[in-house]
Amino acid sequence: MLPLDTVGPRGQVSRARALAVSLMALRSAGVEGVMVDVWWGVVERDGPGRYDWEGYAELVRMVERAGLRLQMVMSFHQCGGNVGDSCNIPLPPWVLEEVSADPDIVYTDRSGRRNPEYISLGCDTLPVLKGRTPVQVYSDYMRSFRDRFAGYLGTVIAEAAGLSAFTYLRMNRNLFEGDNWRRFVAFVKTMADGGARTALPRCDTGQSDLYVGFVDAAKEQRAPESEAAAAL
Repeated sequence: MLPLDTVGPRGQVSRARALAVSLMALRSAGVEGVMVDVWWGVVERDGPGRYDWEGYAELVRMVERAGLRLQMVMSFHQCGGNVGDSCNIPLPPWVLEEVSADPDIVYTDRSGRRNPEYISLGCDTLPVLKGRTPVQVYSDYMRSFRDRFAGYLGTVIAEAAGLSAFTYLRMNRNLFEGDNWRRFVAFVKTMADGGARTALPRCDTGQSDLYVGFVDAAKEQRAPESEAAAAL
């Protein structure tokens, strides 16, 4: 894994000369490839749909010259503030503006503390990012990546992972123990408030237990209200 700030906050390769030497040394040692985070906060920092891939394009060329292959992981979470984070790369400024306008689009704990590291999955299908849903934003981003690096996919770029594992797991692991996830639903505004904002369709292609569990819990929370209304 390359350093987290291999491509820095302004979209430039950090310590390029030292990195080139290190890549050649890795190749000489028998290493076949390296992995890098592709930070949303770097690439789309200047505005919605304004993508700056140049730093990553330079990195791809450096990896190619070294005779290595590259795994590129789409990282839609903040870098900084967690174990092993050696730099600070927040979400794009325009996204943080949306968070300031509607704090409920990020995770909130029982004490009301907000976590600006990632957009809540409860908003996946809600147009909370300048008129686009988070899923649309991520899809547009990855399509732009595909178009920009089409000539390298399958050759220099050995794999492009859709989401970093940390993107969906920026929460306390105790959340997923026992029945705690039901409590979580109650504290994610867009999952718990019912009505039109609770847009949680069973359309997750992975059909993970966690995702379906959120949907079922939201339905269960609304069921007593529906039954009471029917009784009237």
